[in-house]
Amino acid sequence: MALTPLIEIRGAAFRYGTHEIFSGIDLDVHRGELLSVLGPNGCGKSTLLRCMGGLLALNAGTVRLEKTDISVLDTAARARRIGFLFQEHTPTFPYPVLDVVSMGRAPHLGLFGVPSSKDLVLAEHALDRVGVLHLKKRPYTEISGGERQLVLLARTLAQQPDVILLDEPTSHLDLKNQVRSLRTIEELAAQGVTMIMTTHDPNHALRLSGRVVMMKPGGVIVAGHVSEVLTATELTATYGIDIAVLSVPRFGGPGEIKVCTPW
Repeated sequence: MALTPLIEIRGAAFRYGTHEIFSGIDLDVHRGELLSVLGPNGCGKSTLLRCMGGLLALNAGTVRLEKTDISVLDTAARARRIGFLFQEHTPTFPYPVLDVVSMGRAPHLGLFGVPSSKDLVLAEHALDRVGVLHLKKRPYTEISGGERQLVLLARTLAQQPDVILLDEPTSHLDLKNQVRSLRTIEELAAQGVTMIMTTHDPNHALRLSGRVVMMKPGGVIVAGHVSEVLTATELTATYGIDIAVLSVPRFGGPGEIKVCTPW
């Protein structure tokens, strides 16, 4: 018996004015899945993610979260069920890291509610899950860009949503912090956290494995396991340049890994 998808997208279409970004998209995402969404610039990856999260309204079609159309959920109800991690941003106020993560509890509090001791414990647990509990007393403005991304991910975990949407979470990070963030995302997925991540780098999807959606201009998508979708033929056709997929020895361990590169 097939499991009911956590998210069901049917006939999704979106346009800015008269400019159509995508149309006719059908997609299922199951609980506990890590789904990578990739494709060339302008194909609608981030727009699709925002439509999934209810930040943008579709022009046609539906997005359902456990059979509930997200368009009928108010902002607070959506925030309790859908977490969103945007691209890295510049911090403004020097709040302690623990306070920043505690803000993830806001959808569960009243209008003038303040985090309880239970909320603070959840925030500390979220920091521990992403490996930065030691930063809890540090000013958010004084930690590195990679650490800020992990703190924001912890804030989203503290929100306790059904699904986390990550919009190119490594786009402003150096290589070390890209790897650190991807490892954390991979570990959370192994713990059963449902995540949908856009990325401009196919190598990130190859590293994370799992299922992939390849978007093309106009909303054409190819979905399947990474080994089926991220082939030299498919990547070359999608990005319009010759791309090779290579197997290289895994550094410091047995087996091989797949990487892609323009050819």
